[in-house]
Order: sequence, then structure tokens, then C-alpha cells
Amino acid sequence: MQFTVQHFIALLPLLVTSATIIVVMLAIAWKRNHALTFVLSVLGLNLALLSIIPALKVAPLQVTPLLLVDNFACYYMALVLAATLACVTLTHAYLGEATVGTGGASTQGYPGNREEMYLLMLLSAAGGLVLVSAQHLAGLFIGLELLSVPVYGMVAYAFFNKRSLEAGIKYMVLSAAGSAFLLFGMALLYAESGSLSFAEIGTNLVTYGSSLLVQIGIGMMLIGLAFKLSLVPFHLWTPDVYEGAPAPVAAFLATASKVAVFAVLLRLYQISPATAGGWLNDLLTVIAIASILFGNLLALLQSNLKRLLGYSSIAHFGYLLVALVASKGLAVEAIGVYLATYVLTSLGAFGVVTLMSTPYNGRDCDALYEYRGLFWRRPYLTAVLTVMMLSLAGIPLTAGFIGKFYVIAAGVQAQLWWLLGALVLGSAIAVFYYLRVVVTLFLSEPNLRRHDAPFNWGQRAGGIMLLFVALLAFFLGVYPQPLLELVQQAGLAVL
Repeated sequence: MQFTVQHFIALLPLLVTSATIIVVMLAIAWKRNHALTFVLSVLGLNLALLSIIPALKVAPLQVTPLLLVDNFACYYMALVLAATLACVTLTHAYLGEATVGTGGASTQGYPGNREEMYLLMLLSAAGGLVLVSAQHLAGLFIGLELLSVPVYGMVAYAFFNKRSLEAGIKYMVLSAAGSAFLLFGMALLYAESGSLSFAEIGTNLVTYGSSLLVQIGIGMMLIGLAFKLSLVPFHLWTPDVYEGAPAPVAAFLATASKVAVFAVLLRLYQISPATAGGWLNDLLTVIAIASILFGNLLALLQSNLKRLLGYSSIAHFGYLLVALVASKGLAVEAIGVYLATYVLTSLGAFGVVTLMSTPYNGRDCDALYEYRGLFWRRPYLTAVLTVMMLSLAGIPLTAGFIGKFYVIAAGVQAQLWWLLGALVLGSAIAVFYYLRVVVTLFLSEPNLRRHDAPFNWGQRAGGIMLLFVALLAFFLGVYPQPLLELVQQAGLAVL
């Protein structure tokens, strides 16, 4: 294949992210400096975000048979990069700075090397960019592994905390099992269709029919992707990994990682008509209903905020499956809107946990009782968390309401009444536990021991970013038109 300037322009977001990884790596090798590593990472991610604009001008363009850069890919690239940028900012606040007290050096910050966390996060983001552009099973697998492998290290990064190490090992083992299912499914699909390209697989299977081997292959691929999206019954790792992982890593796992996987699932589902067979719709319907009900019911029982958000994310991806099963009409648009609003609200919720936590006190500040009376100590964090909880519950005038409204509209258009019934029931259950968190913030209890992180300059950047996220969640709830126009342009490329 002959590479032209257009191909390099289309690949700019990925190339800039890769260049940032190399620059950060060389900077760490030259001299360890937490602030410098953070600044380089933020600059690189901002440049990668800006480079999406020239990439859009040459889209749609096929860059090798593996990648297709079109409006759809550019939209989800922007979502992944924005989520990574927010997580990098939270990481800087979380890892803190070492300070020197009167008695010598004190460990007011992460006790180990901080800089590698940024490197791992950038590597994972590069995997996400490959994944959302993939139009070939090889591209899908390369992107998925590049996305997943750095996360193993990130989850276990707080090595002195046994929960973090346990979460890292659990995620690695189960993720490897998911990848094995995915590879086996790809092999079966290739054996039957003779191609690894999404479009050619679809064409060949329409021409020659769908055999039992193909159905098993698609089923196994679905299991592999469902592991990554933590859909029921492949969700068992989620609450433990969310609880054990450092708060910014849990934020990355809940947002950038899942968005990239869901985007490639949507592209596969849309481009290969054979994957949208009747039996697969029935299977996805069962998984969606189970994810919505199990996720919300188990979240009711949680007294740990990170576990609660973990179970809640299972339910949210159950809601997204409603639009995926609908697949026509408003579905692609609904998924785009819902993922954007979900990323925004999850970043805000995990951001508050991050700014409350310190990585040198043994564990994160994630027990619900530690948030009692937060309003009286940190009113701005209370305001942010309140908006995020209301948005996750889908209360009107928040971004979450717009996302849920679009998913319901796609379900009504496709007449998926059972799924809509589960969605309404799940949302009703969710309102209870989200409001319980909100009420806790305003309670007052004297003489309760606090686990709050001390204020530092890194937290100021994180705090400003969180206030921006909260305002954006409110703004999109009141005036969603800019987001809807973006999603409509992105959706055209897939339909």
C-alpha cells in the first residue's frame, strides 16, 4: 500500500499520542520529575485532540486494511483522549508531591516512582485509538491488547496496598481469559468466511449463509468483549477491581477503556450484517436485562462508593445494549450521546473520590460513611458529586437525562418493550442508591474520624477540572444541541 500525506494526516491523533509516549519515556530516562512528566503528558494529549480536526478533513480514509479513519472513529477518538486527559489530571492530584517537613523528608505523596503511571495511561489510550478505528479483526485484537495490558500495571500500581495487587492479578487473569475467547472466536470466523475484515466477513456470510461454526465464533467473540465491558454474567471482576485500583485508574477503566471497546462492538455489529442475526439479538436482550437488573440490585447493597459505581457501570452498559439491539434509526446516535454523558458523569464521580483520597494512607477514601457531612467540609466537592449522582440517575436538567432519553427513544422506535421495561425498572432502583449517596453528603455526625486527603497544588488543577465537568454536565442537560450535532455527524459514517 502506498502511503500519502492524507494517510499521515488521518493517523495524526495516533501518531501524536505515540510521539508523546516516546517523549515521556525519554524524559523519565533523562531525569525523574513528576511535574514535568505531567506537563508533557497533558501537552501531548491536547495536541492529539487538536489533531482530530485535520484528520476529519481527510476522512473517511482507509489506512491499511486494518484501520478506517472516518467521522465515527474521530468522535470516539476525541472521547477517549478527553477521558484520558481528565484521568491524567486526576492522577497528578492523586499521586501528590513529596514535601520536606521540619524533621526531614516526609512522604506526603505516593512512596514509589510516580512517572510510569502517565506512561501506562498514554499507552492504554493509544490502544483505545487503534480500537475505535479498527475495521479488521487483527486491528481489533492489537488495539484491545494495547488498551488492556498497561491497565494491569495501573490497577496494581499502589503495590503497598494488598487490595490493589489483588485487583491487578484478578483483572489480568480474567482479561487474559476474555482475550482467549476472543481469539478463538476470531479463528472460527476466519475458518468459515476466509477473511478478517469486518465488511468482508459480513459479505461472505450473507452470500454463503451462517453456519453453526460462525454462530459459535460470534458467541465466543461476544464473551470476550462482554468481559471487557463487564456485562452480566462476565461482570464478577468489576467491583473488586474498581475498589482495589487507585481512584484515577478506576476512572480510566470506567470511561476511556469501556468507550473504546463498545465503539468497536458497535462498528462490528453495524458493518457485518451476519453478526446481527435473530439469535444474537435474543442473547444480547437477555444479557442487557440481566446487566440492568443485577447491576442495580447489587449496587443497592453497597456501602463502598467505588463498588457502588462499579455495579452501576454494569447497569449503564446494560442500558447501552438496548440501543445496540435496536441497531437502526436513532440507535447509533443514542449510543454516541449516552457514552459522552456517561464518560462525563463517571469522571466527575471518580474525580471526587480521587481528590478525597491519598495513596499513602493505605487505601482510598471510598467508604460511604467517610462522605458523611462532606458538605460542611468541602462544599464544592459536594456540589460536583451531587450533580454527578443526579446525572447518573437520569434526572432532568442533567446530561444523564439526555443520554437516557435517547436510548429510550431508540428502544421505542424498535419496539423493544421488554428491554424498555427492564430499563425503567432498573432506573427506578438506581434513583434510590444515587439519592442515598447525595443525602449522606449533607448529614452531620460529630467526632467521626476523617480520611480526607490534605490539600495540595495538584489538587487545585483536579478541582478546577471537576468543576468544569460538573458545569458541562449541567449545560448539556439544559442545552444538548452541540453534543447532538457532533453525534449526528459521527453517526453518518456507520449507518
